[in-house]
Amino acid sequence: MRIYSASSEETLRARKLLRAWIGDGLVSQEQYQLLQKETISEQRSTNIFLRLVLFFFTVISVGAGAALFFAVFRPSQRSGGVIFMIFAAVCYTAAELAVSKARLYHYGIEEALAVWSVGFLCFGIEDAFFMGRSYSPAEFVVPAAGVVFSLWIWRRFGFPYTFLAAMIFVIFLPGYWTSSLSAQHLLIAGFYAIGLGVVVGVRSRHRFDYLDETYSLVEAMLWLGIYLAINLKILSFSLPVRWWGGIPDTSGLFPRPFYWTTWLLIWCLPPIILARGVRQKDRFVLAVGAIVAVLTLVCNKPYLGWRRHTWDPMLLGLCLTGVAVFLRRWLDKGPSGVRHGFTAARLSGKDKHWMNAGSAVLGLASPQSITPSPQPSSDFHFGGGASGGGGAGGDF
Repeated sequence: MRIYSASSEETLRARKLLRAWIGDGLVSQEQYQLLQKETISEQRSTNIFLRLVLFFFTVISVGAGAALFFAVFRPSQRSGGVIFMIFAAVCYTAAELAVSKARLYHYGIEEALAVWSVGFLCFGIEDAFFMGRSYSPAEFVVPAAGVVFSLWIWRRFGFPYTFLAAMIFVIFLPGYWTSSLSAQHLLIAGFYAIGLGVVVGVRSRHRFDYLDETYSLVEAMLWLGIYLAINLKILSFSLPVRWWGGIPDTSGLFPRPFYWTTWLLIWCLPPIILARGVRQKDRFVLAVGAIVAVLTLVCNKPYLGWRRHTWDPMLLGLCLTGVAVFLRRWLDKGPSGVRHGFTAARLSGKDKHWMNAGSAVLGLASPQSITPSPQPSSDFHFGGGASGGGGAGGDF
């Protein structure tokens, strides 16, 4: 089902690890050259910067081409929907050929084509069957098609953001089935929970191969999605306004048993996610556990209807700093600075690499914020003196 062979992906993973090892000094230059010859891949990959450039260039090119077609030929509404679906098939076929013939691997071009295929499919179904008509519950097939096709592309090509796109499409489904906000939150959380169960079951068979990182990221996104679906405050548009109190919250929109059950769940989920991350030694799941724990602390007062104060962020920062210092010292006091396979010491330069890459992107995005403005030169003007007898003035 996956378009890349297992041997190709294992080889690319080995080359990625090899580059990290040579950067960390774990292997010598001779060992690196020897291992590099044994990990030659037929797939063509590129760095993250060129990948992003090619992705956005292809997105703009395909979008401009489609817009030009509609501007020139001006098809009718229904035929426009059919044309959109034809565009979806063309883009998906081009993505398949880019991988199978041109041997592109996460190169940006095939990614943009796959993304456009999802967009064109949803636009085509909407225009061909539902545009210009009164509301119909059957219109849920548009986001449902987005869910199915996004999941297929994730499974076929391994693009993690297409799984995120499928999760976003799921958010729109319950609105076609029920007008109850409580039921909508439950349905979204239920869909994510089903997906989480499937991913956890499948991931156990890929614990030590190239698919483990993919399933790790997907599991982390599903945990975060479940938390956001049951937290009734984090997605409230009026939360920034109510941050300091003074405006009634929207808790009256939900039944009281459901409201307080979600409050209890947002306190139960963070330790469950953190325990899962610790048990699996999974950095993505651990990061999500830490994020939802902070969000629970932030949303607790709005849930309880308490007034917020200006010093609340300061107290939260002190609390997080204390937890970080305690964990670091606790790990450092273990044998050789290690406890149960965890250490506070940095073992890899991967984080440093991403920090440097982020700094470079920030510098390109806002050079004026880090480049000091030129200071005006101070021109000295000599004057005011006098020379007696020579006829020189004071500005000499």
